[in-house]
Amino acid sequence: MRHRKAGRKLGRTTAHREMLLRNLLTSLFHYEKIVTTEAKAKELRKLADKVVTLAKRGDLHARRQAAEVVQDEDVLKKLFDSIGSRYKDRNGGYTRLTKLEYRMGDGAPLAAIELAEVGTAVEPSAKPVKRRSRRGDKGKAPKPRSAEPLAAQPSGA
Repeated sequence: MRHRKAGRKLGRTTAHREMLLRNLLTSLFHYEKIVTTEAKAKELRKLADKVVTLAKRGDLHARRQAAEVVQDEDVLKKLFDSIGSRYKDRNGGYTRLTKLEYRMGDGAPLAAIELAEVGTAVEPSAKPVKRRSRRGDKGKAPKPRSAEPLAAQPSGA
C-alpha cells in the first residue's frame, strides 16, 4: 500500500524522473510556458515554486542550490536576475496550470504550465460565447450575387 507517499513516479526510475523534472524546469524558466502531460506539470509545479523561492532569496548559497536543479547557466542567470525579482512581493503560487486537450497519439491529458504574471488575475471573458447551430446554414437566405464583377472583366485575346 502506498499510503501517505508523496509525489508521482511517472513510470520512471528515480534518476530518470529527476532528470526529466530538471529538464522540464529548465525549459519552463527559459520559455516561461511549456506544454506537457498533466501529471508531469503537477509535479513540476512543486519544484518550480521551490526554485523561484530560492531565486527570491538571491544569495550565493541559494544560487548554488538552484544550480543543482537548473541545467543551463543562462537560464540560472535569468532566474536570479529577472524572475526572482518579479515575484519579490508574492508568497507562493508562481506558476499557473491550464488543462488542455488530450494528446492525439495516446490520449494522455495535456496541460500548459506557465509562470504567473504579477498583477494579472485570470478573469472570465466579458463577451458571451456565440453558439453555432448544429443544423448548419439551412435557415439563412443566400446572399445575392452581383453582376458587376463579370461585366468588369476585360476579355483577353
